[in-house]
Amino acid sequence: MDLDILFQDALALLQRLIAIPSLSKEEAKTADEIAVFLQQRGINIHRKGNNIWAYNQHFDAKKPTILLNSHHDTVKPNQGYTRDPFLPEIIDGKLYGLGSNDAGGALVSLIATFLYFYPEENLKYNILIAATAEEEISGKEGLERIVPDLGKLEFAIVGEPTEMHLAVAEKGLLVLDCVTKGKSGHAARNEGENAIYNALKDIAWFRDYQFTKVSPTLGPIKTTVTIINAGSQHNVVPDECKFTVDVRVTDAYTNEEVLKIIRQFVDCEVIPRSTRLKPSSIPIDHPIVQAGMALGRKTYGSPTTSDQALLNIPSLKCGPGDSARSHTADEFIYVDEIEEGIKLYVKMISEII
Repeated sequence: MDLDILFQDALALLQRLIAIPSLSKEEAKTADEIAVFLQQRGINIHRKGNNIWAYNQHFDAKKPTILLNSHHDTVKPNQGYTRDPFLPEIIDGKLYGLGSNDAGGALVSLIATFLYFYPEENLKYNILIAATAEEEISGKEGLERIVPDLGKLEFAIVGEPTEMHLAVAEKGLLVLDCVTKGKSGHAARNEGENAIYNALKDIAWFRDYQFTKVSPTLGPIKTTVTIINAGSQHNVVPDECKFTVDVRVTDAYTNEEVLKIIRQFVDCEVIPRSTRLKPSSIPIDHPIVQAGMALGRKTYGSPTTSDQALLNIPSLKCGPGDSARSHTADEFIYVDEIEEGIKLYVKMISEII
């Protein structure tokens, strides 16, 4: 198919998506728009909730499948906006609008890439496109809900704004709620056991501990105490201290391994909110990574989480746009970034397919 036509169609689709509010859990209308876009091109779609997916025309269950995935939900527009966040305007080569950069540009570029390969016969891989919901809140009604329905997947390209460079590893996330106990008493007398003082040792451990294994791409695991709460009034020794720890897990460990190590060293009760946001990686020598590197793209490790965290297969995070623009006021993406993104996706996949 003609790449220029695919680009123009992708750009028009993104403008329509920007004009439709699609906050996490409220993506039904953008899901409708994506479904209609694909159906108008003769493509049989599947839908569950606000997730849309489709396979290439000559799908062969005997062949491995590549997942192309990005999300169509957005965060709320912040108070710094000076423009209408739902007005898709192109000014000086920039397409403005909420979700244009994160991750609308990547999403429509992947859809265009899917359309490019859709009618091709005798491919080495099947191609699967999935436009999913709730990525911005790591929700359970997004990609995670449909993974069991997608069949066996060989690897994935997850579309996020990376300037089309190759995020070959991504940190996972553990949020830990920790509770330290004490015994209440009057602050004026030598009574009780101060839970805050008891918590200090464990808080210091989180600050100072260095996990033994260091990821070559993501570096060391990072643990940060971010919230602390204790006490009810000034003259009562607190009998409980609660604090929250943000743990950015690298591909050198599983979330479960990190949790086990932490519990071995601290005295407080440690309660993970979830272990589902896993670290992810893809080998540098993987064919899709090598194809990207041959096109001059750089590899790096990403400290931020995406829907990669929900996949148990090798995955590469790559897409047009710049992550520094994500969630900012007056969000935008350069139009030519989308055009370049489509061309690079097609060239990378063409090298292996």
